[in-house]
Amino acid sequence: MWKLAGIFLLLFPAFAQAGAQIYEPLSASIKAVMQRAVSDRAVPRLAFSSESEGKAWLTTMTKRLEKRIPSQKERDDFLTTVHYEAVRAGLDPQLVLSVIQVESGFKKYAVSIAGARGYMQVMPFWAREIGVSDHNLFHLRTNLRYGCTILRHYLDIEKGSYFRALGRYNGSLGQAGYPDLVMSAWHSTWAYPPTTAEVATVGQGG
Repeated sequence: MWKLAGIFLLLFPAFAQAGAQIYEPLSASIKAVMQRAVSDRAVPRLAFSSESEGKAWLTTMTKRLEKRIPSQKERDDFLTTVHYEAVRAGLDPQLVLSVIQVESGFKKYAVSIAGARGYMQVMPFWAREIGVSDHNLFHLRTNLRYGCTILRHYLDIEKGSYFRALGRYNGSLGQAGYPDLVMSAWHSTWAYPPTTAEVATVGQGG
């Protein structure tokens, strides 16, 4: 199934799933935790045990992303923010990149029919529910912070089940289409460590 989903992503790389998280009342304790998560103001940074490990990850990821985001600076800022927000939420950055690929095709200003916004297709009701109603969901850091916080929340609800958590994230709980696309991207397009061929290419300077 993942192989077929991977072929689909190659044929339609800009396809956006137009996610639409469904509003569900939050308990006071969960709401408080999520509010704290989206209020972070620290400067995003790569969270690796050494500078060399961080540089290796960034070099590999930026080459994979260069056709989608041509600007080197924009790519580096984007990837650093993805890594920071993902790790902060206890998520694999490669999973977050996969969600972004399937949800918006890396389009910053993507808007779904349901009104979900930005890279991670966050529904506006979340800003009212756990943040500030005037939060700009097209802002890179804001969008990724909300998206990662929401996905972490769904993973907690579903006791670590990626299939069900991804279904909730996309508003398609119980259907295999969306989780299969994300998991395919996670295990193929964004898999890390890099392949031997990628390492050789980087070592040759491109």
